Amino acid sequence: MALFRCNKCGHLREVNNDYIGKSVKCPKCSHVAQIYETISFVEKLLEKYFVQRDEIQKLRQADIITEAEVIESESPPPSALNDINLFNTTALAEEKQIAPITDWFKGRKIKIEADLRQLDTTGFFDEVAVSLGNNYALLKDISEKIKRTQKKGYQNLSIPLSKRSQKETREIIEFCQNLYEYSFVAKYFYQKQEKLVRLALQTSPAIVQFFDGRWFEWYVFIKLTEFLRDKNLQISCARNISVLFANEDFHELDIFFLIDGRLPICIECKTGEFRTDIEKYRRLRTRIKLDKANFLLCVLGLSQEQAAGLSSMYDLTFVNEQSFLEYVEKLL
Repeated sequence: MALFRCNKCGHLREVNNDYIGKSVKCPKCSHVAQIYETISFVEKLLEKYFVQRDEIQKLRQADIITEAEVIESESPPPSALNDINLFNTTALAEEKQIAPITDWFKGRKIKIEADLRQLDTTGFFDEVAVSLGNNYALLKDISEKIKRTQKKGYQNLSIPLSKRSQKETREIIEFCQNLYEYSFVAKYFYQKQEKLVRLALQTSPAIVQFFDGRWFEWYVFIKLTEFLRDKNLQISCARNISVLFANEDFHELDIFFLIDGRLPICIECKTGEFRTDIEKYRRLRTRIKLDKANFLLCVLGLSQEQAAGLSSMYDLTFVNEQSFLEYVEKLL
């Protein structure tokens, strides 16, 4: 297998040897990077490692302590997620990781059950979700077309590109190629003369659910986890947790974060109709004893004006895919 490593965000992934020497966009941040043959890549990496090791040994022998090192030693401890590739880890899917959230609910006499598989990012749901969400303006029509086709029970669709710019065509083709590489579609063909992409869709329930809206949950979850990690904050996070109240009422929460053990944030994600659920979420917020500011309804495509207006009307905080990170930052 060959290796793809993004020089900008550090994303690392094994790919087929057929891609050696080619430059492709990172599925995480869209930065263009080259694919390397594994052995030569490792040899160069080891060469750099030994050079740096020798330099470190010389510094230790000379007992050099700079002012910068002293300042660094006084900085707060790093987040436990700093050394983790969020796009390829099982570290989030451990009981100890969600234990603070479990204790938080227990303090409110609420029992929760968490499916830890929803926090396992060794699959490709997170990569595709971020790729789609980061370029949603362009890829929206394709995502919706896949969703509609799957709902109708059909398996084949075509995507005409003749009216697209060269840049848009490249990005759409790359997205569809990634869907095929990650097995989100069963077949992929690009008819260059006709400028037509043909896809054979997967019928797996997990893939159908992904395009039906689960992708947005993955997008919000990964983007917020990455955002908080980069701010060096201690976090506990969970997805799709089941909440059981004392009277045996049952509810599910899309996303829940506990930041530095003190700041809870609950996010419900909506890609379609949400108005009929407003009262349900208001009651749920009250029952889990969260302030309005900490219970977010993140609605895909909601305008900033609509979000502000709805937030003033209801005891919920409305945000969209472009504003949720900025809003959370104000809470920190």
